[in-house]
Amino acid sequence: MNIKTNPLAANRLTEKIGYKFNNPDLLFQALTHRSAKGVHNERLEFLGDSILGFVIAEALFQQFPKHSEGDLTRMRSSIVRGVTLAKLAQDFNLGDYLVLGPGEMKSGGHRRESILEDAIEAIIGAVYLDAGIDAARTLILSWFATHLSTIKPGVQKDPKTRLQELLQGKKIPLPQYEVIDIQGKSHNQTFTVKCTTQMLADEVITNGTSRRKAEQAAAQQVLERIQNDKS
Repeated sequence: MNIKTNPLAANRLTEKIGYKFNNPDLLFQALTHRSAKGVHNERLEFLGDSILGFVIAEALFQQFPKHSEGDLTRMRSSIVRGVTLAKLAQDFNLGDYLVLGPGEMKSGGHRRESILEDAIEAIIGAVYLDAGIDAARTLILSWFATHLSTIKPGVQKDPKTRLQELLQGKKIPLPQYEVIDIQGKSHNQTFTVKCTTQMLADEVITNGTSRRKAEQAAAQQVLERIQNDKS
């Protein structure tokens, strides 16, 4: 759905994200991937990434006045990690509104976690340019309210560590991670990683803007599927 030519789609999306733009062109740019023609969202993504990190760091700094820099860093990383941003984008059905080039459309780019993650950061950058830091802060804190209210210092372990500890506790061999594809130029790559484990009958394949992010996303998916199998 192209929000530039479909006002109803634009209204639906702004209701979902909780912000109405003074300059709708900024939202359109935030949704435009570099594979499409015209102005894309890479610069907005860069800006939004920094603003997101700052706002979450500020919130944690105020929420936990007696905890160390290490605790605050781990908590911030657990909140702003790629898999969390991609899940947020999925909750907004953001993939339905992305503007992609023909190649990305054919390969399912509207579902790719790295593209969804980038779009969330680009929207934050767009909100900042549209209305300033206070508007961006308000939006971010509303999006991550549940994460901030439930997070606790000292217990933040990344998905790969949690999966490793789970398997070790069951005396099952550790998962195997394999990079099966790398796309893009050296400064802006997307890594595709395959994760296999005896805990699942089939493999898990995820994407990320670095090998580490892709592996963490894969581990998170494995953990979620194991949990779903139990329930």
